[in-house]
Amino acid sequence: MKSFLPSFTTASLLLAILFWGSASAQLRIEIVDGVEGAMPIAVAPFAWNSDMPGPDEGVADIVSADLHRSGLFDPMDQAQMVDRPTRPPEVRFGTWRLLKVDHLVIGSVRDTSDGTGYEIEYHLLDVHSGRVLLSQALSVGLGNLRFGAHRVADAVYEELMGVPGAFATRIAYVVVRGSGTEDERFELVVADADGHSPQTVVRNTQPILSPAWSPDARKLAYVSFATGRSQIIVQDLYTGQNRVVSAERGINGAPAFSPDGRKLAVSLSRGGSPDIWLIDLESGQSRRLTTHWSIDTEPAWSPDGERIYFTSDRAGRPQIYVMDVDGDEAERVTWEGRYNANASIGLEERYLASIFSEGNQDFRIAIHDRETERLRVLSDGRLDESPSFAPNGSMVLYATRRGGKSELAAVSADGRVRQRLVLSEGDEVREPAWSPLIR
Repeated sequence: MKSFLPSFTTASLLLAILFWGSASAQLRIEIVDGVEGAMPIAVAPFAWNSDMPGPDEGVADIVSADLHRSGLFDPMDQAQMVDRPTRPPEVRFGTWRLLKVDHLVIGSVRDTSDGTGYEIEYHLLDVHSGRVLLSQALSVGLGNLRFGAHRVADAVYEELMGVPGAFATRIAYVVVRGSGTEDERFELVVADADGHSPQTVVRNTQPILSPAWSPDARKLAYVSFATGRSQIIVQDLYTGQNRVVSAERGINGAPAFSPDGRKLAVSLSRGGSPDIWLIDLESGQSRRLTTHWSIDTEPAWSPDGERIYFTSDRAGRPQIYVMDVDGDEAERVTWEGRYNANASIGLEERYLASIFSEGNQDFRIAIHDRETERLRVLSDGRLDESPSFAPNGSMVLYATRRGGKSELAAVSADGRVRQRLVLSEGDEVREPAWSPLIR
């Protein structure tokens, strides 16, 4: 269970960025529950028109897996396809209607004219009307074909579901190796949203907590105990450079980038009890937003950057509050349940995910609808924590415990789709954070 008040270690070890960019254990996504009556769709194999050898996993395979993973689509197995068109004039719609497919995705891959990458051309067709709903082409670098396939899935998802896809995004999480032993190690890892291409950003013998993405998905802020005290560090994922932005005595915790990327909202105990502070990342100047005897922590920005949500026990138990960005009068947001903490704000600020408890030993992920004031408990674990909304608001990623170990799970905002994210090497994984949309 992620503690409301971060704990501290007294050990003293130097921060070490040991293996920037090295591969890490991969997450495998298992769909636990999908939507009954998911939309039937077929993604035909894309033509490979390149002098380069084709990849082991083709674009169509990745697009199909992405759509299936959303739980909203039921892609046809390629082995059942009697036709494999790659251009709209080649499509015999009657055949696909007999196969009871609603939509068909076709396309091709070829080298770009300058030879520096690939051009992916794709089409989405409505099988029943025979209309072409989407025809687009995109270019990617030689090493980015998988990312390009996620882009195709994003476009198909948006055309059919009306909201942007989040397949071409990334997730950050902390892997713990040798948990509870003398060889315990912590790794901050970044991977594709489907668990592929994991890269270790930082390794250390001391805990790493609370990774948070910058709005351009180029940087991560996190809490490190590598020096024996908590520090807030901002790491550039492209250059590998890092910067300590807060190393005050006491608590330095829970960083959250402002939507413009210029500030960090953090929890510091500079004045005694933890309060919410703003740190200007250019000047380094800090400003206190809350002044209260209670514990104020876990800030989360509204999408427009005008308000900051945070957890406070000023009412006797942890609940979610919101205040203007200048720190004016805080207003309590959550009233149902005896414990609400660690808010993650949805796309339009209507929905707020939090750790929820009715006062027993169960801590689950819940969504609060700020318009209707209704609360929906989404998860069924006993120690669920660290909720993080997908940037399109469709899913909530969180950490849970299974067999005594931490692992990741995801649930759709309506609770109908559930996934397990299983680490391939059996270590513990915690503290997930879903990146913004990557443009």
